[in-house]
Amino acid sequence: MIRVLIVDDSAFMRHSVTRAISAQADMEVAGTARDGIEALQLARSLRPDVITLDVEMPRLDGLKTLEVLMRESPLPVVMLSSLTGEGAPATIRALELGAVDFVQKPAPPAIGVTRVEEMLVQAVRTAVQARIRRTPPPARSGRPAVTPHPKPPRPSGGVAVRPERVVVIGCSTGGPRALMEVVPHLPGNLPAAVLIVQHMPAGFTRSLAERLDQASALHVREAEHGDMPAPGLALLAPGGRHMRLGPDGRVQLTDSPPVHGVRPSVDVLLDTLPFLFGKKCAVAILTGMGSDGADGAAAVKAAGGHIVAEHQSTTAVYGMPRAVVERGLAEKVAPLPDIARILCDVTLAERTGAATRQTA
Repeated sequence: MIRVLIVDDSAFMRHSVTRAISAQADMEVAGTARDGIEALQLARSLRPDVITLDVEMPRLDGLKTLEVLMRESPLPVVMLSSLTGEGAPATIRALELGAVDFVQKPAPPAIGVTRVEEMLVQAVRTAVQARIRRTPPPARSGRPAVTPHPKPPRPSGGVAVRPERVVVIGCSTGGPRALMEVVPHLPGNLPAAVLIVQHMPAGFTRSLAERLDQASALHVREAEHGDMPAPGLALLAPGGRHMRLGPDGRVQLTDSPPVHGVRPSVDVLLDTLPFLFGKKCAVAILTGMGSDGADGAAAVKAAGGHIVAEHQSTTAVYGMPRAVVERGLAEKVAPLPDIARILCDVTLAERTGAATRQTA
């Protein structure tokens, strides 16, 4: 039985979530709280399996509550978030802090609440499977965890030339936190374009791209239709849209049906890369539920490309990397802190090998 603590300052939402959880044969409501202070007290005494946590609350808001929770007694958390005001940036910050997933609140609350209840129940079932890592206390120096090198000049807006090499990062559940441990450690002079697919609905990926850009030596932004990937630039697939590369190497965004139940899909992007890049493609499959990315990784590997999978020990959910590893596609399997270095090593080795062959 999955025991759930419901935290929300709205009596309507507490009632709605309670009704949805209580209707499941494998779930029960362990308790309810109206703000972060009550939530922390109940989390310590009840030790629920999963917490649903509102972002905006009086006395102690969701982000501050989550920070304390992840530092003192980590538990799987699903955020209830809004797209109004600072809702999207706050949600991205919550995922960085260790929240497993989020569900967008309906606006106004009474409209679409049934659909939200269904999504929340599924998110709780996913969250209870997640491996939760304790958040270390802030450094006494007050310095950020990542201090990037100065950014290189933005890629020129002149005649766009398709890059010779590409690095792709694909992830889902637990992905925003994982991306913050990988992308900021890629150098600004990496001789490859970077493309990122994170399973996420529309409206939230712009905030994720901005957070990554602030912490990185690379320029990071949400991809736009017609973009040409370039070294020094990381393009993030927009939430709710597939990203692929056309025959000319430019980004194509589509609203075609979900693949593996998700849009954007990692496979949709990877399937377009062997023709364009052959063996000059490096792919990292990080934490996430499901098997998205495995079929595309097989196509990339068949063309001579390189596949890296995150080790189970650092994943929130060992689904996507497992699918790659069990099919024998991963050239390397490594914990999250090593992924950026491996991507750099593979890319630089490929460039050095090409240069050696040209001079031979």
